[in-house]
Amino acid sequence: MSYYSVSHWAATEWTDEMEALARDKYVPMVKALGAQSVDMIRTGDLSFVVVTKYADAAAGQAAQSRIDEIRDQASEELPMKMTSVERGSSFASG
Repeated sequence: MSYYSVSHWAATEWTDEMEALARDKYVPMVKALGAQSVDMIRTGDLSFVVVTKYADAAAGQAAQSRIDEIRDQASEELPMKMTSVERGSSFASG
């Protein structure tokens, strides 16, 4: 079954430039590490979640140390911080 990482983020500001950087830089970086998809979903004025899908747990876990580095880089480059993260394998899908 597929493996997912769901990270929650809080920002102190929100701009079109930040969205473009996320779309043009960070999504491709994560996909280059083996992610099948990366969805960044705005959940509030200054909050969002990132849902990353991998083929399986092995693929997700293999990318994890580099993903942590990317998250650190994003927190340094942009006015935001990760507030929590969950990871796990799907057990049902439609």
